Amino acid sequence: MTTPEIAPLHDDLTFHGPLSGERAGRLIHSLHLPDGARVLDAGCGWAEFLLRALEANPSATGTGVDLDAAAIAHGQANADARGLSSRVTLQVGDVAQFRPESPFDAVVVNGASQVWGGDPLQHTANALTAVRDLLSPGGKLMLGEGFWEREPTAEQLAAMPIPRNQYSSLADLVDLAHTHGYRLLAVEQAGLDEWDVFENGHALAWERWLRANPDSPHAEEVRARADTHRAYRLRGWRGTLGLAYLTLQAP
Repeated sequence: MTTPEIAPLHDDLTFHGPLSGERAGRLIHSLHLPDGARVLDAGCGWAEFLLRALEANPSATGTGVDLDAAAIAHGQANADARGLSSRVTLQVGDVAQFRPESPFDAVVVNGASQVWGGDPLQHTANALTAVRDLLSPGGKLMLGEGFWEREPTAEQLAAMPIPRNQYSSLADLVDLAHTHGYRLLAVEQAGLDEWDVFENGHALAWERWLRANPDSPHAEEVRARADTHRAYRLRGWRGTLGLAYLTLQAP
């Protein structure tokens, strides 16, 4: 841990991912939550998407689970400030060990398929399998998942820590969901502007920390982390790695 600590991502970002407020609203609408819906956000971070879903559906209740205690605390503070505390439960925990008393009407897995562990090449399939056990019959899954917008070059693959086979095309991603019994209701993808907002916010805390702490014994480590991530982004995935938002219906 660096001293002083690096500011958390929620200081500079609304969502922990390439997502605008406008798109979030459309995705929430695409779930068509029934009255009294129960919603789970798996790997919720600070649960901004979940809180907005509850604001848009006044009779819904929500549960968010994430291993990041600081993110959960921030999400709880936001829930308190927005008058949602009675309708949301945010807990620090491992989603893979989460056993609800009853199934949910909707599950959100937004850039978090890795929470069920296993081989990274199987993360998407693992998530699709696990969510089936969490959903009511006919329930909805909002899946935010990576795909290759265009075929990565050898140079790009060498510049980022993502194996070629971890992701496929958007069409293949949808087909994978269908082989797990889901049906596609809607699909969108993050735009380059959304990616840039997210990546700029992701990097800002490191740069601000470096300017404020030039003589820190941690400065070299923090600078190396910032430089490595910048190379991943600009020499690797920018304009090549996409993020799809699939609204899926379980059988």
